[in-house]
Amino acid sequence: MAQIEGEIIIGRPPEVVFDFVADERNEPSFNPRMVRAELVSGEPIGSGTQFRAATKSMGRLLEMTIEYTGYERPSRLDSVTHMPSAETRGTLRFEPVPAGTRMRWSWDVEPRGFVKFLAPIVTHLGRRQEQRIWASLKQHLEASEAQPS
Repeated sequence: MAQIEGEIIIGRPPEVVFDFVADERNEPSFNPRMVRAELVSGEPIGSGTQFRAATKSMGRLLEMTIEYTGYERPSRLDSVTHMPSAETRGTLRFEPVPAGTRMRWSWDVEPRGFVKFLAPIVTHLGRRQEQRIWASLKQHLEASEAQPS
């Protein structure tokens, strides 16, 4: 099992960060690897909500389903992501700080098949990838704050 953890400070209130992240359909706007994300369960978004998404990975399209297993607005979002090559369970936490929001992530990635033997590499690459994705989210949300409505 690979464990991936990290945190970032985003200069926006926790409610704004939480709501934007909880709607998985927003991820393609800040994650260049995310090709699409669509809601497959009904609204409103909450515990039990499911999304279907696809990312580009090594030149191939990787399909996945994401289900929210816990939803405590605006402080915690738990999920499980099912992919052919792995299953990921994790938590995003959103904490108010003077500069905005401290967002922490913690993922347990269970590789499947031949990818199982690559767990140390998955951990290393996963940490770097998550840091890039959330840094891009930070940039996106902080830039949108400066723009007029």
